[in-house]
Amino acid sequence: MNKANNTKIVFLNIIAFITVTIWATTFISSKILLNSLSPFESMFYRFLIAYFILLIIYPKFHKISSLKEELIFLICGITGGSLYFLGENTAVKISLASNVSLILSTAPVLTALLAHYFTKNEKLTKDLVIGFIIAITGVFLVIFNGNFILKLNPLGDLLALGSSLCWAIYSICIKYFGNKYNTIYLTRKIFFYALLTMIPLLFTSQFNFNLSTLMQRDVIINLLFLSVVASSICYVAWNYTVDKLGVIKTNNYLYFLPVITLILSYFVLGEKLTPYSFVGAVFILLGVYVSEKGFSFQIIQKHTNDKLPI
Repeated sequence: MNKANNTKIVFLNIIAFITVTIWATTFISSKILLNSLSPFESMFYRFLIAYFILLIIYPKFHKISSLKEELIFLICGITGGSLYFLGENTAVKISLASNVSLILSTAPVLTALLAHYFTKNEKLTKDLVIGFIIAITGVFLVIFNGNFILKLNPLGDLLALGSSLCWAIYSICIKYFGNKYNTIYLTRKIFFYALLTMIPLLFTSQFNFNLSTLMQRDVIINLLFLSVVASSICYVAWNYTVDKLGVIKTNNYLYFLPVITLILSYFVLGEKLTPYSFVGAVFILLGVYVSEKGFSFQIIQKHTNDKLPI
C-alpha cells in the first residue's frame, strides 16, 4: 500500500513539473501571436477554443448546487483566467519583463499564506518560509542573469503582484471542490466564467475580429497549442494535482518557471547563459527541497513542522 502511495505521489509530482514546463514554453507562442493579435484577443480565443474542446470531451452538465458554489466558480474564472492574464499582460507592457517575472514568482508563498488561514491541513511552516527565501533568491539570479537592473514601475509592479495574488486565490478556491466534480467538468466551468467575464472587453478597441488573421498558419498553430495543450490539458492536470497533492506542494513547482524559460531561451532564441543562471537554478532546487523536506543539519531537527506565530 505504501509503495503504491509513493508511486502515486511521484506520478503527481511529475505531472506538476511537466505542466510547469509546458507553461514555460507558452511565452514563445504568445510572442508569435502578438504579431497578429492583441493580448486580449489571444487570451479570449485561447479560452474559447479550450472551453469547446473540454465540452466535446466531457459534454455532461450538472445542476447548480448552490449560489455559494457558483460564486466560487466565478472567482476561479476571474482569478485563474480573465483577471490573471489581463493583469499579467498589462504589467508586461508597462513594466520590465524581469520585474514582472520576479513578482509573479511570489505566487507560491502567497498561496502558502492563504492556505494557512483558509485550509485545514496546509499550514505555513518555518521550512516553507526558508525555502521561499532561498528559491526567490535563485529566481532573482536567473531572471536578471547578471544584469542587475531593477527599475520600479509602481502600476506595472502592482498589477504583477495582483496577478500573483489572483493565482494564489485561484489555487485555494480549487481546493474547495475536492472530488465533487469530474476535473474536466470543473476546468470547463471555470473557463466558462473566465469567458463570461471577458465579454465587456469584446466591445472595446482590444478586440477586432478578423477572419483572415485567424486563418494564418502561425496563428492557427500557436492558438491550438495554447488552447489545447497549455489550457485544456494543463489546467485539467494542474487542478487534479492541486486536489491530490496539495495546493502548497503543487504551487512550489512554479519556482521552476524562470529556469525552464531560460533554458528554452538558450536553445530556441540563442540567449546567453551566465554563471548567475546556474547558481540561481541551484538555489531554486535547494529552496524547493527545503520547502518540501525541511531545513536539516545535524544540530537542527529534520522536517521541522512548527507553525509560525502568525
